[in-house]
Amino acid sequence: MKQLVAFDLDGTLAVSKQPIDAEMAALLARLTKRVAVAVMSGGDWPQFEAQLIGKLPASSDLARLFLLPTSGTKLYRYDTEWRLIYAEVLDPAERALITGALDTVIAALRLDSAPSWGARIEDRATQITFSALGQQAPPNAKRAWDPDFVRRKQIQAMLSPMIPGFAVRIGGSTSIDITRQGVDKGYGIVKLSQTAGISLGDIMFVGDALYPGGNDHAVMDAGVDAIPVRDIEETKRIIQTILLCSQSRPTRARAPAHCIE
Repeated sequence: MKQLVAFDLDGTLAVSKQPIDAEMAALLARLTKRVAVAVMSGGDWPQFEAQLIGKLPASSDLARLFLLPTSGTKLYRYDTEWRLIYAEVLDPAERALITGALDTVIAALRLDSAPSWGARIEDRATQITFSALGQQAPPNAKRAWDPDFVRRKQIQAMLSPMIPGFAVRIGGSTSIDITRQGVDKGYGIVKLSQTAGISLGDIMFVGDALYPGGNDHAVMDAGVDAIPVRDIEETKRIIQTILLCSQSRPTRARAPAHCIE
């Protein structure tokens, strides 16, 4: 059995920008009693507070929970309160370069002609995120905007050569995440391994953007086993399987096929 299970947040544990539901919260609480758990997302710390932390039951073992906002460019741990362990903050010149390039792409592709629920460009200190419909767009509008990835891939292809030295990855259903090259979820998973004292081979990642160009794919490049999911219901089934297997503690010779080793 893996010693640590890491999850993406939006599209994996919760509907985009929505809180985790009661069933997911209960499953995560149970999981923290069996293995270390990490959540890594393109969202910043306030999003973690709204979507995850405030919904977890009191039975959760927070000392075994690692939180990595902005694609792993930050790490928080709990010790009587949540404490920032590290943050790879972009400097002002880097931020100006990225936001200027985004403004150019937005104008060229007329992305500002669509309705917007909040700001399209968000400076998250360690990451710049473009959300085509704004940060607070309703889930239905997000799902309808780019179901076949064509728009996001076009933005990615146009933006990448404009900002050499930075990683441009597809995030959520309408978003693009930009970090320093090499400072992404792959970087975050390596830092997590070092902080937790758990080898990369003993970590498993579950996410909905593990495809090439997705912001979860970098964890695979780092050498971590990963399971792609389509939605939160698939994630629930994976957690239920892990709980079942960790409870039975089968030997390798007798491990059921559905148990993850």
